[in-house]
Amino acid sequence: MRDRRANAAPFAPLRYQNARDQPLMGIITEFKEFAVKGNVMDLAVGVIIGGAFGKIVDSVVNDLIMPLVGRVTGGLDFSNYYLPLKEVPPGTPATLDALKKTGVPVFAYGNFITIVLYFIILAWIIFIMVKWINRLRRDVPTPGAEAADEAEEVKLLREIRDSLKAR
Repeated sequence: MRDRRANAAPFAPLRYQNARDQPLMGIITEFKEFAVKGNVMDLAVGVIIGGAFGKIVDSVVNDLIMPLVGRVTGGLDFSNYYLPLKEVPPGTPATLDALKKTGVPVFAYGNFITIVLYFIILAWIIFIMVKWINRLRRDVPTPGAEAADEAEEVKLLREIRDSLKAR
């Protein structure tokens, strides 16, 4: 199989072509069609709304739920529960952040517990919100559903009328 460029002039500029031998303008047109399709725009809107929704849920967990959990547990903060895996240098404060800054390896199981609790609370809040949204969607009648039902009834009545006429 010979290269198509073998017959071209040695210094002729090469034109980019895609797999279907369409010039670059064909690719740009395809990209424009892809980017403007409804699905891509819906995805973009979903990502933007999802980011904003994530901030709202983050705020609900950090600013509303976690303070209540701290109050119920008596201010218990798991994030500072750790086990140093190496000797702690003298004069280093006994906090997780201070130990990490000095380079002491630590087994931070408390931080893991905090993140798991955070995840469970976050998942529960998202579950409740989705449940509410689904309930709201169920309550709103879809336009055209009644027209489809009426049309079916009209068809049935016409069939009955026609069968009576035929007798």
